[in-house]
Amino acid sequence: MVHRFIRKATATGGAAAVGAALLLVPTATANAEPTRVLGYVANNGGGVSVLDTATDAVTSTIGDSTAGSPYGVGVAFDGARGYVTNVRDNTLTVIDTPTNTVDAAVPVGDGPAGVVVAPDGGHVYVSNYRAGTVSVVDAATLTATETIPVGPNADGVAISPDGSRLYVAHDVVGPGTVSVVDTATNTEVAEVATGSTPTAVAVTPDGAKLLVVNKLSNNVAVVSTATNAVIGTIPVSFIPHGIAISPDGARAYVTNSENHTLSVVDVTALTHVAQVPVGSRPVGVALTPDGARAYVTNFNSGTVSVVDTATLAVVDTVPVGENPVGIAIHAVPPAPTKLTAGYAQLQTRLLYFQLRGLDATLVESHTGRPVVGEQVSFRTVKGHPLCTATTGATGKATCDANVPLVVGLATLLRGYTAGFAGDTAHGTSAAHGGVVLSLL
Repeated sequence: MVHRFIRKATATGGAAAVGAALLLVPTATANAEPTRVLGYVANNGGGVSVLDTATDAVTSTIGDSTAGSPYGVGVAFDGARGYVTNVRDNTLTVIDTPTNTVDAAVPVGDGPAGVVVAPDGGHVYVSNYRAGTVSVVDAATLTATETIPVGPNADGVAISPDGSRLYVAHDVVGPGTVSVVDTATNTEVAEVATGSTPTAVAVTPDGAKLLVVNKLSNNVAVVSTATNAVIGTIPVSFIPHGIAISPDGARAYVTNSENHTLSVVDVTALTHVAQVPVGSRPVGVALTPDGARAYVTNFNSGTVSVVDTATLAVVDTVPVGENPVGIAIHAVPPAPTKLTAGYAQLQTRLLYFQLRGLDATLVESHTGRPVVGEQVSFRTVKGHPLCTATTGATGKATCDANVPLVVGLATLLRGYTAGFAGDTAHGTSAAHGGVVLSLL
């Protein structure tokens, strides 16, 4: 997806920076149902902004010292892993999204641009703009295992819901095409003429239609995936760029980069419904999982416009990074955590027992970082509450407890249980601690 207003690469030959793409996919380590809905904004000037859609505030920025020019963003599955294509060093950065940390960089082809994951989560497909190929990355080993020739300026990519077909737009000036790839054989099986300079593609949730944004035709082509034939076109506005389809497949939202608007189209009737003014040079668009809001990146404004899809009005504007382009929104699971409990001293008193120095340390399992400001509860092994404490800067919580004699010495000597109930950002965890009888 290369355009005049996108920052140019410094490589020889005048090649434009085609940017990067982020895709969220499941991993075997996810331990809870997703509860946070986060937006990931690829800033062509550097870094990926993480936006909490509950508050419409940027909570962090993901940066990779070896990455450059983030661009397109896509999201799928449970949100536990992200992939970012880096055009300048031809790599695919792998992100653990529950903790928003960078895990790895996978070499791919020349000028990686778009990225999409197979529905079974096994493979990631990366379009290489300058190479005219698609790299197939094994999600388990994080290695590129195959390269598929598709043709010049391989740009936006999408995959069918059943994973059998991959669609690749060719961002060439003049009459353009979309390649259809059989993912069972990793070979191109068809080429569909769609319009002038196709740049972005999306498949309806039922898999029946492929929508193609034709940048210089100022329209969206609707393709039957059964016949690979265009069944209609929908006019939008000047230099359309990005597209997102509603969860029910009824509407699509298209950014018009030179008209500074978001077009709303009826996918069934093949008609233009409305235009919503947004920021300067909108490029990417993504919907919340319930389809209630559309988030639009504004390249020149350095912002994201939040559009209510019921009223078709902008309800918020969020500053992000420099030259935001792609955006993805997905429910992201809490980060798995680990508790480590220590030893407490048991002292006998005339009317009660006293446990001194109950403690537990809470960290993220993936990163080992301390989890600060969370409440840890301490109980006997039979469930009698002892005390609660809040984790400090090192993730450690500690407290003392006065225990009724009825609880029993034998029970207390069996140790204690420390528990963290979890929240939207961090998962539950528990640990067993020891008790030592003190003679003091």
